[in-house]
Amino acid sequence: MARKLGRTTDTRMALLRNLTADVIIHERVETTEAKAKELRSTVDKMITLGKRGDLHARRQAASFLYNKKTEDGERVLQKLFGEIADRYEARQGGYTRILKLGPRRGDGANMAIIELVEEETNE
Repeated sequence: MARKLGRTTDTRMALLRNLTADVIIHERVETTEAKAKELRSTVDKMITLGKRGDLHARRQAASFLYNKKTEDGERVLQKLFGEIADRYEARQGGYTRILKLGPRRGDGANMAIIELVEEETNE
């Protein structure tokens, strides 16, 4: 059963869409552990669409992601289908890593960092 994260369906989907776009833009986001675990599947699905690279995959990703701008003015879809898809071309899944940080000071929620895995070079 999927985590509800204490939100209604529409606000939960908006949260996941925003966090997914942020992970693609910044390649690393600090959030709660429950949100990171739920976010991992959506980020992996978006990267898989980016690797597919055809028009239908681009439209599917565009229907889910908010088309935010990155720091250098590039759009999220451009980064996903260009830089990130090329980076993980040879990798068969497992594009994200969750690092646990411990409890948050204010309310004690377990915090984590979700980040894109750097491709190892075997040279």
